[in-house]
Amino acid sequence: MFSGTLLISGLLYPAWAAAGAVPAAVAPTVTLDDGVFTGVSITANTQSFLGIPFAQAPVGDLRLRLPQPVLPYNGSHTVTAFGPGCPQQAIRLPILTGAALEVSDFVENSIFGTLFPSAEDCLFINVIKPRTASSTSKLPVVAWIYGGGFEVGSPAMYDGATVVERSVAMGSPVIYVSMNYRLSAFGFLASKEVRAAGVGNLGLQDQRQAFRWIQKYITAFGGDPTKVTIWGESAGAISVGLHMLANNGDNEGLFRAGFMESGSPLPVGPLENAQKYYDAIVVDTGCAGAADTLECLRTVPFATLKAAQDASPFIFAYQSLVLPWYPREDGVFLTDNPQRLIQQGKVADVPFITGECDDEGTLFSLSTLNITTDSEFNTWIKTFWLPDATTAQVNMLASLYTSNLLDGSPFDTGFLDAVTTQYKRIAAFQGDIIFQAPRRFFQQARSGKQNQWAFLSKRFKDTSILGSAHETDIDNIYFDGELTDYLINFAGALNPNGKTVPNWPAYTAAAPNLMTFLDGFLPTTITQDTYRVAGTTFLTNITLQFPL
Repeated sequence: MFSGTLLISGLLYPAWAAAGAVPAAVAPTVTLDDGVFTGVSITANTQSFLGIPFAQAPVGDLRLRLPQPVLPYNGSHTVTAFGPGCPQQAIRLPILTGAALEVSDFVENSIFGTLFPSAEDCLFINVIKPRTASSTSKLPVVAWIYGGGFEVGSPAMYDGATVVERSVAMGSPVIYVSMNYRLSAFGFLASKEVRAAGVGNLGLQDQRQAFRWIQKYITAFGGDPTKVTIWGESAGAISVGLHMLANNGDNEGLFRAGFMESGSPLPVGPLENAQKYYDAIVVDTGCAGAADTLECLRTVPFATLKAAQDASPFIFAYQSLVLPWYPREDGVFLTDNPQRLIQQGKVADVPFITGECDDEGTLFSLSTLNITTDSEFNTWIKTFWLPDATTAQVNMLASLYTSNLLDGSPFDTGFLDAVTTQYKRIAAFQGDIIFQAPRRFFQQARSGKQNQWAFLSKRFKDTSILGSAHETDIDNIYFDGELTDYLINFAGALNPNGKTVPNWPAYTAAAPNLMTFLDGFLPTTITQDTYRVAGTTFLTNITLQFPL
């Protein structure tokens, strides 16, 4: 049915995995508890064990509850195909016209063009290991958390075998792990009712449970549970940052390093900031009259809850990156707003790498193309982003993020890529408030407290309208780019530097070095983290006052 490879989210996804086929080879096995798991030999150097349950199925009475540890394994299991993804939010893409049609193929095919099977029973984990790894190998582990706005996504989107293959070629083999986690209303329902029940941030709790599974079982695959690097992109990177803040910075010995691509701890507030989305779900499911609305949501048919979730704003809604399903302060796992936890120094003391693409906001600004005047821009900010801000504060923001095309994103493209008179302005603002400002705030606050490195990807700058857009850095790590080697070095030695890549100096407040990836003859250079300081400082301060 399949041949060659499939292009999904800009990544080469192996056809054998899509078909669930096993290449002709001696099938590898691993024993966990009293269970024997048979995987698949992917290549001459790698073996894969896909779709292993790492927690009890979150269905029935376990819906909207904390993940429960999987029961001891027994019997025989064939684990050669990814398990279903967690329930995805319905994808509603922006209607693009005029010049924006140039990017429609990128948006529709490269990012959201493939839907993965999903089911409520979805808490599965995947392990890809070097063929020669045994239970005594004690190899470093990289644990991948996929992105998708906490609304969509699946480990099946990414070919982790490329990372393992490269690590073997470098003589520094690693184990690759990826896991599912609950999304949208199933994983990030937020309200006063959710707080009272102690079930906030279930998607993060799923990830944490996967980390505990790694501690218990990764040795059988050849991994060292004391050498785990948690790593993610977009929502996955935000998740990594939040795990560094969870439990007031106590990482419970679950990981020793973090690697973040396009995401840092967010400027979000308490669970109650999303009360309106919870209330809408309750109404749409017919639970509004229930004495205990949360308990009612556990009992409604799956299709009913899924339809109510799908009616909530998607990434490409008019409000764009004011997402309904962000992780938020719940008083237990995240004991305060993330930015305040950073100020309080409640951060896991582990080395980390973090970085962004230059034009993070462009992709998410395609849903606001009907904003064409300064007044409409201000109204949009006031309505969705800062409803409690004063007029003076909104005016200050507008003065820092102007409609001057030379200042907008894609940056450094002059008068090009101006789909509307406000598009580049909105893209600059959104890229900074969700990505650049939180990263800079996090790094500056942790300067001198733990080892850290930063990067900026300016590749694919000539992509029409989008520039160096969100997600484009994935190409650098799943296709044997420099970031692949930096990740492997970092997982093994807690330092990204090595003999196969240019020197990457550490990041400090005094020397805010950015490993900068470029198109052209010179692929890397070191720049300084000094761009748009006035704007990002304002955004940090105002979101501390008015978190999302």
